Amino acid sequence: MKFAVRSRPAPGRPGVQGPARIHRRTASVLGRVRAGDVAVLDHLDMDRDTAQALVDAGVVAVVNAGPMISGRYPNLGPRLLVDAGVVVVDSAGPEIFDRVKDGTRLRIDGGVVHAGDTLVAPARELTPDLVRSEMDKARSGLAAQLESFTHNSTEFLRREQDLLLHGHGVPQTATEMAGRPVVVAVRSHGWEQELRGIKAFVREQRPVLVGVDRGADALAGAGHRPDVVVVTGGTDDLPAASVLRKARDVVVLVERGAPRSATEQFERLGIRPLRFETTATTEDAALLLASAREASLIVGVGMHATLHEFLDRRRAGLASTFLTRLKLGPDLVDAAAVPRLYDGAVRPRHLAGALAAGVLTLAAAVSVTPAGQQWVDEASPAVTRTTSDLIDNVRGILP
Repeated sequence: MKFAVRSRPAPGRPGVQGPARIHRRTASVLGRVRAGDVAVLDHLDMDRDTAQALVDAGVVAVVNAGPMISGRYPNLGPRLLVDAGVVVVDSAGPEIFDRVKDGTRLRIDGGVVHAGDTLVAPARELTPDLVRSEMDKARSGLAAQLESFTHNSTEFLRREQDLLLHGHGVPQTATEMAGRPVVVAVRSHGWEQELRGIKAFVREQRPVLVGVDRGADALAGAGHRPDVVVVTGGTDDLPAASVLRKARDVVVLVERGAPRSATEQFERLGIRPLRFETTATTEDAALLLASAREASLIVGVGMHATLHEFLDRRRAGLASTFLTRLKLGPDLVDAAAVPRLYDGAVRPRHLAGALAAGVLTLAAAVSVTPAGQQWVDEASPAVTRTTSDLIDNVRGILP
């Protein structure tokens, strides 16, 4: 995990400071934020994936217009930000979007946001103790979230039954997946360690590599070239253009009946994307794509299946994630489990098998040569006598 490097305020001015990157849509902020910036956004119940993206970008502070933890469920984003050393303030109010312009240098001290000598907004600073207390209270909201999950699952199944049951609507990729293992990578918490853990598997099995959104950048950064990239259309948080161009297939998720303009941003890059019309999350669409193309095994990198992870990472798409995993069943394996099942090590039985195969091959090759035939003819009487003596000795031992 990267830790924020705080920008020193001017002498006599306590707190941390940096240029503001501001937008109501979190995805727009993530696409522009850089090291030393202050992210100003409006993200209710910040999830861990978003928080990790902000930490990776190197922000020194996050100012949220609304509450970071609403109490509906224990979201994991605030804890990650605070543990990484990022100054986090929330409940700054929607007025902050009118008072602060993009690029304005902000200073945050004790939960108060300043722009120069001007007080922008009083807010609440999230400390480790406060986050822990708020999370304990939020756990009581799990029951209500699980009740709504049943309704959401029914609605998602109604919309996507042809996709889930029959694979209808899945685009035909140029990359062949049938009978091959597939690795689907999501840039989420712990992805780096998981990708290192399956290094031997990737090297020896040569699976199809699928990058989901910025997961394609993660694969490229680890020295791999994604074969397939699955992204959401209409978002600013896309993989690097160089990564998209090198992929053999670029699959873009769009709404049903979306116009051709939904993929124009990719066509301007010289890419001919494949449209995938579905309401599933990008991650789930990638898994369904691999399943429909008859992958022999699907390894998920950066995917986690605990109850808290489900609620935190894809709360809006919880039904999508649940039903997708239910469909894939044993074909989906978490990358964290692969090192325990497969380490790529060469064991003595492998060497013995290779040696025996080599000896048999050499013997067969020699036996068809004239010299080999002569050796066989000369050795045959001796072998016959030895075998006969061995049989007689065994008969003598038996009653």
